[in-house]
Amino acid sequence: MAPSTVDQEELDLIRSTVNEFVARHVAPYYDEWERAGIFPRELWRLGGETGLLCVDIPSEYGGVGASYRAQAAIGSEFARQGFASVGGGFGVHSDIVAHYFLNHGTEEQKRRFLPPMATGELVTAVLMTEPGTGSDLQAVATVARRTGDGFVLNGSKTFITNGQHADLGIVVAKTDLEAKASQGTSLLVVDLHAPGVSRGRNLEKIGFHSSDTSELFFEDVELPGDAILGEENFGFYVLMQELARERMGLAIGGVAACRGALDLTLDYVRQREAFGRTLSKFQNTRFRIAEMETEYRLNRAFVEECVGLFERGELDPGTASMAKLATSEAIGRIADGCLQLFGGYGYMTEYPISRFFVDARVQRIFGGTSEIMKELISRSILGGLPH
Repeated sequence: MAPSTVDQEELDLIRSTVNEFVARHVAPYYDEWERAGIFPRELWRLGGETGLLCVDIPSEYGGVGASYRAQAAIGSEFARQGFASVGGGFGVHSDIVAHYFLNHGTEEQKRRFLPPMATGELVTAVLMTEPGTGSDLQAVATVARRTGDGFVLNGSKTFITNGQHADLGIVVAKTDLEAKASQGTSLLVVDLHAPGVSRGRNLEKIGFHSSDTSELFFEDVELPGDAILGEENFGFYVLMQELARERMGLAIGGVAACRGALDLTLDYVRQREAFGRTLSKFQNTRFRIAEMETEYRLNRAFVEECVGLFERGELDPGTASMAKLATSEAIGRIADGCLQLFGGYGYMTEYPISRFFVDARVQRIFGGTSEIMKELISRSILGGLPH
């Protein structure tokens, strides 16, 4: 589904805005943030001020009512330029949490939380993964017990993007201990500065260094009755409704990162000389570029198809999982192939291709591992689990 002329103008404006934001507020400082393991909280305010947060949220809730493609273009541009840590953090906040509230929140929740999210005053996270469960959301051990009109929350979460900066979290917890997880799990809106909430250290990763990633712990955290997002005990349903959007965001970012890595490599092989001629003249270079460009184009076409399906409300979970699987595997191969063409310089952190390489590795893990994607895809084609 090709974007209309109006949509294309919107996308061009968004990309121009991201480029200006990156040039002014990100690129000059990014290496420093990568070493520090976190980008500054001030960047959230600047992102909101520039109009890069929650752009496809309706204006009545603080957004600008832009298209899905406009929101996707923001993360895409950050990924293409090699600043995935910032794009990823912004994406969790704007492309995931904001739409949990928009699609499943009460009117009071939407009016209370979405406007400060759009300005960057309120930073958010989604807290699914636990130390012992990984991608298995039906095995969550975090529990919220009813106490009169409210809940008491106990448990822990790990690998939480925006974990150090976040003020507010959507927490996946069991609320009916007698029911199976698919029928007894709820989503809870939790003030992450509340008594009983504590943060672990900012986790050290092999890539996405400046994206703050943390453990969070809940010990007898008291929550009001209206902390439920959606219906009580129907949290798993909400998760399944929203995971397609999350996986599309990862697929779009993966394709953009492929483009960014290839552009860097094309510039390099056209300039770098060996044995009296540029690398672009060697058959091995030419064949590898041909292979990687072809893989990029195939993935881009499939993702474009999926975006069209998503916009029409026709994207099924199996197809979304295919897009996530294909693109996350592709960026791993392409980033590796591009780095190889840089030779020893590709292994040096001063060359941005090295960042594409290490950042690519987590694509096959977060948002559901490649193995989980294969299981979901096979179920969509062949039916349920084998006996």
